Amino acid sequence: MFMTDVLEKYATEQPAKVFTSFNGREWSYKEFFEKAKKVAAHFQKEGYKKDDIIALYCLNSDSFLVCYFGIQLGGFTVMPINTKLAPPEVEYIFNHSEAKTIIFDKRLEEVVAQSKHPFQEKLSIGDGGDLDQLLQDETLVYSPVELHGEDTAVVMYTSGTTGKPKGVMLTHQNIVSTADIWSEAMDMTDADRMLISTPLFHCAACHVFMIPITYKGGTVIIEEAFSPKGTVELIEQAKPTIFFGVPAMYTILLNLPYIKEVDLSSLRLFCYGAAPMPYEMVKKLKETFPNVKVQNLYGQTENSPAASTLKDHLALEKIGSVGEALPQTEVQVVDEFGDPLPTGQVGEIVMRGPQVMKGYLKNEEETRRTIKNGWLYSGDLGTMDGDGLLYIVDRKKDMIIRGGENVYPVEVEEVLYQIPELLEAAVVGIPHEVLGEVPKAYAVLKEGKSLSETEILSYCASNLAKYKVPIEVEFLDELPRNASGKVLKHTLRSGLHSTI
Repeated sequence: MFMTDVLEKYATEQPAKVFTSFNGREWSYKEFFEKAKKVAAHFQKEGYKKDDIIALYCLNSDSFLVCYFGIQLGGFTVMPINTKLAPPEVEYIFNHSEAKTIIFDKRLEEVVAQSKHPFQEKLSIGDGGDLDQLLQDETLVYSPVELHGEDTAVVMYTSGTTGKPKGVMLTHQNIVSTADIWSEAMDMTDADRMLISTPLFHCAACHVFMIPITYKGGTVIIEEAFSPKGTVELIEQAKPTIFFGVPAMYTILLNLPYIKEVDLSSLRLFCYGAAPMPYEMVKKLKETFPNVKVQNLYGQTENSPAASTLKDHLALEKIGSVGEALPQTEVQVVDEFGDPLPTGQVGEIVMRGPQVMKGYLKNEEETRRTIKNGWLYSGDLGTMDGDGLLYIVDRKKDMIIRGGENVYPVEVEEVLYQIPELLEAAVVGIPHEVLGEVPKAYAVLKEGKSLSETEILSYCASNLAKYKVPIEVEFLDELPRNASGKVLKHTLRSGLHSTI
């Protein structure tokens, strides 16, 4: 039984129950399933083949979910795309994936129009858009499709340490297993109402929350984007039982002068992930809302994402930990040979379970490097304590987490190196009060050349997603390096370098 079967089951067993709520519009399980069948029927009618990839380039909405499920229902592969990426980054994903068609939000039409990718169709979402017309087409008839566990249901591109995004292939079995795992870990029931304010194109919002709540027959409350005032008002009005946010979102909410006056009595669980949450913030969250439990979540796109969780009873006692292995999941810390390390020793975090990806799209070499003997090598360095709880101590390849968004320095550096006046460049993460950390660039100019910080940042803004653009540029005579020529990024972070 896969997620499409689960949806059909609830459409029959509880047809009138509200499944999605978005901007005051509610769709029941039956209404939603009928709409998803229309999407599937359209692509079937147009002659798309099994495993054809259909890009979903949309902001948060109930239409996003209709397309997500409808594409899979027809036997095709859905590919959500990060709407924050710059046009060249989006174009790379279109071309590398060989996406057959695209469903896009009308507000993103300019980026789609710039693309030279040969889409078979371009279907818009918005008032009076192509999707609205498609959902009203009475001539469309859905033909049931037999799906298999190893069929690729979803492809999600994640930035790679090589600088090029990698397409993570998740199967129908991966996704339904993740739903089972997380719904158990968060004690979800059909009475739960999940508020999603983070982007659905991310695996966390989509697979850690939307999919498990669907699996249990609950309700998905969708907000287009997080905003302090809007999110608080939505919680009061829609009465969710579970809310997920990255630490930066909780920092903003806790600093609202009226937060203690807000009625959040419907909530039973605050979930957070993507970055560590300091002790004082967890403590303040629990003190401000004593009746709401706090739970930390850890995973990555390559495991759907589902690896470990730190539950409420240990939230303060084990601060900094990402918790214990999830149900159906094994987690170890290993040395360079793949052998488990003793308690307290630092090594690479590896995991295995039914949620581990099928592999990277058109990248067998990277797949073999990442999955060895059934174990997924996360690239994160960590330790286990005496109670079997996992701690992340570093991130491979100096990845920066900016307010929950992953930024790989090498991606930014590649753009910097396109600037003719620059001789060298390096990017590191520096602390930020709200976002946790942000990218900072260090630049060495070629002899006789001149360039301002504004010009560099402007170039970055034209070629990178906004969250990847460095917050500042510092000019150096040379980059600090070790004897082998490797840039000493820890020296840059510490400020122990010579400035011009």
